[in-house]
Amino acid sequence: MKRVLIISPYFPPTNAADMQRVRMSLAYYKAYNWEAEVVTVDERYSDLSKDELLYQSLPGDIKIHRVKALNKAWTSKLGLGSLALRSLWFYKQAVNNLLKNASFDLIYFSTTQFPVCILGAYWKKKFGLPYVIDIQDPWHSDYYRDKPKHQQPRKYWLSYHLNKYLEPLAMRKVNGLISVSQKYIEDVKQRYPELKGIPAATITFGAFAPDLQIAQTNQSKFKQMLDSQFINLVYIGRGGLDMHRAISRLFTIFKSGLDKEPAIFKKLKLHFIGTSYAPAGSGNPTVAPLAQDMGLESYVSEVTDRIGYYHTLATLQQADGLFIPGSDDPKYTGSKLYPYLLTHKPLLAILNPESPAVTVLSEFGVGEVYDYEPSLKARQAIYLFLKNLAEKNLPPILINTEAEKRYAAAQMTRSQCELFDKSIYEKN
Repeated sequence: MKRVLIISPYFPPTNAADMQRVRMSLAYYKAYNWEAEVVTVDERYSDLSKDELLYQSLPGDIKIHRVKALNKAWTSKLGLGSLALRSLWFYKQAVNNLLKNASFDLIYFSTTQFPVCILGAYWKKKFGLPYVIDIQDPWHSDYYRDKPKHQQPRKYWLSYHLNKYLEPLAMRKVNGLISVSQKYIEDVKQRYPELKGIPAATITFGAFAPDLQIAQTNQSKFKQMLDSQFINLVYIGRGGLDMHRAISRLFTIFKSGLDKEPAIFKKLKLHFIGTSYAPAGSGNPTVAPLAQDMGLESYVSEVTDRIGYYHTLATLQQADGLFIPGSDDPKYTGSKLYPYLLTHKPLLAILNPESPAVTVLSEFGVGEVYDYEPSLKARQAIYLFLKNLAEKNLPPILINTEAEKRYAAAQMTRSQCELFDKSIYEKN
């Protein structure tokens, strides 16, 4: 049995999207001849929401090591709020001690807290251990460089230059790459030609059916987010200006329905929940202003605060229909595709046509997938979807069972382990 040490700064009970791959894979690693241990940051040092129910999905025999981090209350005064930077020294010390006293075959970084990945090259030099990096989002990216300042993330100048310096420290010695998007891998290999031949695999997040059962069992514990007086179309996930093109198409067609057939379309309410990564109560709305500009504020609800993972799944199951808006960044793939699909609820997606999500949804048999620059025929189809939803004339979607098996968490874990096997023999 080979052994992998997984570096995931966020981990249960912290409710963070970037730890979901690891969480869903832990039950299956041993089936593919890999034994895993996880090193995470103690949840006391994170200001993200917590979901204690996440523990119910973890195998009882997984060894979890928790490290400290600097207190954000005073590091943020210096402009350093990143969990990766606050925990970097503690990770180095804790993993050094682990590697001195235990044997591992591989280190696996699965996180969007990318600065911690620079320790891979350090541990490789000190202990001779290969490492793999999971590129769930772009690390160093030019996406926002040509955007107006008000559209750039906070502290963009600092993070851009820091990432530009740190990324090569981690990437030039990496032994393998995993990513949710083939384009992320292509971009990295283009920046670092020395990585051209290393093992790499595009592996999406998996569909983990046990999560739906946990959500159903605990449904009574969750705050009601929807309005029983309406037919509820629901999106739960991050917002942002990069999604405005997709969302505005929905709003434009919805407004047309209100004008043409008000008695029908007034039955609908559109919910956007958990749209900000900011701490509770401090997020800036990015959807509500767009709705207000179009005169739709009575029919659109935005909740910026994130809700727990199982609260999310329970709310998706309570919805009448689900909506997935895509980013104008063609490389972006949302992490919640599979929970949406597993509910079998009527589903409408408006996406960048180059998004990997288009292929996934097509394979699952979802027909309501449209370009965010829809043709007249597509606009008519979206209109009809909304009308039929309001009239309760939409049946549950029929999922392609072969695709469901292919994208299940167990199969995605198998693909990870195949990449691990190749990477431990890669010398660079």
